[in-house]
Amino acid sequence: MSEPVTALNNASETNGIAAIRELGPLGMITLRGDLSAAYLRTLTTKLAGVKFPDVRECHSEGENGLAWMSPDELLVMCSYAQANDHAARMSEALSGKHALVANVSDARAVFEVKGPHARDVIAKLAPVDLTPEGFTPGMFRRSRMAQVPAAFWMRDAETFQIICFRSVAQYMFDLLKIAAQPGSEVGHF
Repeated sequence: MSEPVTALNNASETNGIAAIRELGPLGMITLRGDLSAAYLRTLTTKLAGVKFPDVRECHSEGENGLAWMSPDELLVMCSYAQANDHAARMSEALSGKHALVANVSDARAVFEVKGPHARDVIAKLAPVDLTPEGFTPGMFRRSRMAQVPAAFWMRDAETFQIICFRSVAQYMFDLLKIAAQPGSEVGHF
């Protein structure tokens, strides 16, 4: 069996105002259903080992996490090796219920932007209020970054994690590198 590879072979760039690196491979499972249902909340929090997110939140610890994607969609994150098993367990547990489970791990790329100017880098690319008061650790947004759809959240005060389609991974990496060029601090935050 072949080993999984990331879209950019774990590319990184550390010479700018923030460190940019591709993460992964990471297990990602899309779950569509009634997010207010107790059975769904119990199942996903048990699998991920983190608390259930409120609207526009992501709770993550290591590779595990739960991210609110929309009123009826949740992203369940886990190690890549666990993704198929977790998806099968969720499908079985939700059998007979109105729900959809899909392992999307191989269709996504994951990036990290880290450092004291990480907020500057993301603010240059996404039409989101990224002031420290407007966007705090644990907050999650689905938006656009330049010309591509993406989702991102803050893991801590200096670390953003970004998910995009694998097909645009090189474009995203290049965007992040350009936004993090040495000397490009905005100085607003």
